[in-house]
Amino acid sequence: MTKNLLILAAGASSRMKNSKEVEGLSKREIESANTQSKALIGYGDSQRPILDFLLQHAKKAGYQKIYLIVGEQAEAFQSFYGTSKEDNHYNGLLLSYATQFIPKGRSKPYGTADAIYQAMVQYPNLQQESFTVCNCDNLYSVNAMKALRETTAKNAFIAYDRDGLNFSLERISRFALVRLTANQDVEDIIEKPKEDQLDTYRDAHGTFRVSMNIFTFDGASMFPYFKDCPVHPERDEKEIPTAIRNYCRDHPNAFKGIPFCEHVPDLTSKEDIKIFKKYLDNYSS
Repeated sequence: MTKNLLILAAGASSRMKNSKEVEGLSKREIESANTQSKALIGYGDSQRPILDFLLQHAKKAGYQKIYLIVGEQAEAFQSFYGTSKEDNHYNGLLLSYATQFIPKGRSKPYGTADAIYQAMVQYPNLQQESFTVCNCDNLYSVNAMKALRETTAKNAFIAYDRDGLNFSLERISRFALVRLTANQDVEDIIEKPKEDQLDTYRDAHGTFRVSMNIFTFDGASMFPYFKDCPVHPERDEKEIPTAIRNYCRDHPNAFKGIPFCEHVPDLTSKEDIKIFKKYLDNYSS
């Protein structure tokens, strides 16, 4: 059982910024989508960040310490959640910042595995404790977050039924696909699988299981795999699925999939802002 939640918020949001403008968004929303993190897009009359809702779910699920992994320019996050590096008080949570620094010669961060590694270096307690990791731009359910907080498995992830996600197949094809054993242990995980690879990734029930980037990790066992995660030859990033695959290669049947069948609201493009707002309108009513 863990009290720690790491939220990945250092990405460049390039797909959001490069997506085409859509009708139904205010000038302020479009400007926000083009200039800052997706997690800080404002909602409602108060224009509080969408990230607030994820933090609410985290609190309801029982998390206490939040580590927000941000880029080198974190002022926008600090204006909402506190200016101290560690233990800002927000809505009953203690929120700290970890910075994902960009190496010289690169224009964007080195990927999600590198983000976790840098956070674990800046907060060495995470090298010995368990913690959950998730995206800043997905609204995971309280039940899913609680399942990962309370799991008895040292390393685990939410294995979503692909058919339960309300996305187009073209979009779902970009999600990491996971092959599980009959005992729900990870056998293989692949980021952005090719069409001819799909059928080999059905589970024992014929279901495609995908990752929406929400995991619980045992810091002591996973730290070396984040530290030494190789760079993907095509995408030039250090990715969580690669670290997991390497861990599972060395530790068979030691990474658990927790089956869930539900939708996960996601912010990738400006079109998603309208969908997300509608979801939050119903959520709040």
